[in-house]
Amino acid sequence: MTPHATSLALLAVLAVPPHAAARAQDPPPAAPRIPPASLWSALRDSSRAGWLRPAASLVLPGTGQLLAGSDRGALYIVAEVFLVARFASLEHDAQQQANRYRDMAFTVARGAFAPQTRDTVWGYYEAMGEYIESGPFSDSAGATLAPPTDPRTFNGHIWQLARDTYFANPDSAPDPSSTAYQAAVSFYRRRAVGPNFRWSWRGAAIEQDLYRQTIQSSDGAFRQARQQLGLLLANHLLSAIDALVSTRLSQRHPGVSAGAHLQRDRTLPGRPLQLTLQLRATF
Repeated sequence: MTPHATSLALLAVLAVPPHAAARAQDPPPAAPRIPPASLWSALRDSSRAGWLRPAASLVLPGTGQLLAGSDRGALYIVAEVFLVARFASLEHDAQQQANRYRDMAFTVARGAFAPQTRDTVWGYYEAMGEYIESGPFSDSAGATLAPPTDPRTFNGHIWQLARDTYFANPDSAPDPSSTAYQAAVSFYRRRAVGPNFRWSWRGAAIEQDLYRQTIQSSDGAFRQARQQLGLLLANHLLSAIDALVSTRLSQRHPGVSAGAHLQRDRTLPGRPLQLTLQLRATF
């Protein structure tokens, strides 16, 4: 290299700014970040369709069909809304009727006995509809228990059942200290209505009839509400199965192929050529 060329190269190096040289050594800028896809696009990803769409339909009927772009999903959603609204309405009516017959029991049948406890088990309310009165817990005012003997009352019926179960002769009571008598008394104590829950419909026959009708209405509404729950479950399962079958069918890529070729049977010389047709279909 001539002295003149060396001087030109040195001047070119000196002419490069320091910051430009530093930029030349920096790493290349990172590629711009691609924003994540929307949630709906992720849900509609066909690679996840095999499990995602049936699961979505199982949670909320119709969503799996909508993810697949099928308008059929709207039918499942409409059915879900209707069934939920129907269940809520029936449950509300049943609870209202239940509150009504409990109020009648407390104010009418039990009102004359100054009740202290307002609610109890269902079997108690059922018995109030069958018997005109509970009867006293004991016919004796003392400490000794003397169960009532009138079988037309609820407590009298319970004592009759206890005697039939434990006494050798229901019409003849054994010694009070005997094992049979003590077992019958224990049976009676567990099932009889105590003083705090005593009732009587005497003089209120119309109210007792209304009480029975209210119980029937409440039971019917509760029963229909449970049926709606069964239909809700069926709607979830049907939508999930529909989404599963539709997804499996769409992933198989149905098609039809056909072919033809000529062949000769080599075992029979002179036989004419045979034309073979093949038709294959996949679903």
